[in-house]
Amino acid sequence: MVLLSFDIEEFDMPLEYKGEISFEQQIQISRGGTIAILDLLKKHNAKATFFSTVVFAENNQDLIKRLLDEGHELASHTWYHSDYKNEHLKSSRERLLELFNTEVVGLRMPRMSPVDEEEVRAAGYTYNSSINPTYLPGRYNNLGISKRYFTKKGVVQLPASVSPNFRVPLFWLSFHNFPEFIYRYLAKRSWKDNGYLNIYFHPWEFADIKNPEFKLPNFTTKDTGKAMIEKFDSFLTWLDKNKRKYCTIKDFVDIIN
Repeated sequence: MVLLSFDIEEFDMPLEYKGEISFEQQIQISRGGTIAILDLLKKHNAKATFFSTVVFAENNQDLIKRLLDEGHELASHTWYHSDYKNEHLKSSRERLLELFNTEVVGLRMPRMSPVDEEEVRAAGYTYNSSINPTYLPGRYNNLGISKRYFTKKGVVQLPASVSPNFRVPLFWLSFHNFPEFIYRYLAKRSWKDNGYLNIYFHPWEFADIKNPEFKLPNFTTKDTGKAMIEKFDSFLTWLDKNKRKYCTIKDFVDIIN
């Protein structure tokens, strides 16, 4: 079983590197990438979960309606991508429900930030997928956290997939910077180890972000845009050949419960 998810958000990463990007550019880049993702998922008849900030959803209501019409899940990525407050847990879920009249039971914090599970449960979520169970210098150290799903304070925790032995993360940076055969090998090891694969990406990876004004390091822009569309298409084709079943995270949580 493969759990594909996408964090759809305003593309504010250049601001982390002291680059320049307007709000309009942030939305335009993520919008174009989301369209490319939806087209690929439709081509492969693959279902996925989209964690959206309220900011992105409010500015792209047609795309959110499209992804819901095509059978994907909408979940919360809080209100803003770079300005978080505890009250955003509940307010973002309620705003997405108000806008799209769909059940919102899942949460992923921006940048996989830690979050109080009691606050998550109180805000009305069933699951939280905000854990990368590995060590990344300057970001997080989650080596002591289970690689498989578990329940904490009444909320299902669904960590992102890592390799079995050394916990090599299978997140978006690995997909871009590892040779494709290495990523596939690690993915296969992970789903055999856990019984499922939980991997996530972003819409801006599928767009042209090699703009000097953004000041992004090469490891973040490698194989983005058209190269990412082709690489992800190839990866989904490989999953299809391996008879992997695609599942939204909500449906997966319903199964394991």
